[in-house]
Amino acid sequence: MSLALCIKRALRKGGINTPYSGPNSWKTGIDMKPGVVFGDDYAELIQNCKDKGFALPAVNVVGTNSINAVMEAAAKNRSDVIIQFSNSGAQFYAGKGMQDEFGAKVLGAVSAARHVQLLAEHYGICAILHTDHANRKLVPWIEALIEESRKNIKKEGVPLYSSHMLDLSEEEIDDNLGTCARVLKEMAPLGMSLEIELGVTGGEEDGVGSDVDDDFENPSLYTQPEDVLKAYDLLTPLGHFSVAASFGNVHGVYKPGNVKLRPEILKASQDLVIAERKTGVNPLNFVFHGGSGSEKAKIEEAVGYGVFKMNIDTDTQFAFSKAVGAYVEEHSDAFKWQVHPETGTPYKKQYDPRAWLRKCELSTVERLDEAFVDLGSRGQSIADG
Repeated sequence: MSLALCIKRALRKGGINTPYSGPNSWKTGIDMKPGVVFGDDYAELIQNCKDKGFALPAVNVVGTNSINAVMEAAAKNRSDVIIQFSNSGAQFYAGKGMQDEFGAKVLGAVSAARHVQLLAEHYGICAILHTDHANRKLVPWIEALIEESRKNIKKEGVPLYSSHMLDLSEEEIDDNLGTCARVLKEMAPLGMSLEIELGVTGGEEDGVGSDVDDDFENPSLYTQPEDVLKAYDLLTPLGHFSVAASFGNVHGVYKPGNVKLRPEILKASQDLVIAERKTGVNPLNFVFHGGSGSEKAKIEEAVGYGVFKMNIDTDTQFAFSKAVGAYVEEHSDAFKWQVHPETGTPYKKQYDPRAWLRKCELSTVERLDEAFVDLGSRGQSIADG
């Protein structure tokens, strides 16, 4: 083991963040302390996913119940996991009663990150903290969170987030990549990665996205390999990044057969970069958005072409909510009276929020059990112990 690697591991064991230092900075056996990962650890975790042919679920969360359910599911399945927040999810975490909506989006994201950083280690998992779609109007939100990470590094030695996403896919490619490059220059020295979007993922995710009117033949739903090569050339020298590529995926739920996934588009982009830049296998880090309801065979094929992350939101929202409905149906009287007017039966134990919220958590865990298996990450955690 090299002296540089010994130093890096010593720093990591001591909880000190090391910024990303390049795609070939170090390659060795995986051995990470449980907790939130950043910088080189984040890059190595992703490479491990690609090398072993599996992906991690990236689950949108809105509060402590959904966050804790995701960590519980990851621990149960011995998998690492990506925990992510949309701008409105972060605002909800802070409380819809806050009058300053922008401030709530920032403070909610900060508070949620600290919650995960405090607890992830104790769940025995490695977690990636990420913010989801941010279009042009939300760039100031990302910039504010970058500044919060600078503050956190001064106090705690680590940024708040592992990565952020900019979704400027509806803009001209040069405007999209120009802004991404500027933001990545700010993030990389802090040990954070950037997710970009090329091509338009159909549907909408918390107010950000494109209404494709169920036109699943729309050519804008497919990322162009030439654009991916341009992104690779511009961003690789600046820091670590990933690409949310569009290959027919659509946010939301559609009838089976309506969404026509074409994972071969991912392969075309990988092949172009390999041919033009003489890289190794699957040099691009791909992200799969809009995966709800996708054929399992297509998911497996996409993972084989460098997908390390698949977003899950619609399905976990439903899993959480259907547990509420089932519980209320089973204990309907408890949601009408504190004490039954005829029998005198008290219902405190039934309407206690902890009772039905726990059912929601367990339902979410059950849905994520399926996701870990589908993505091949079950039993693949790189966390020590």
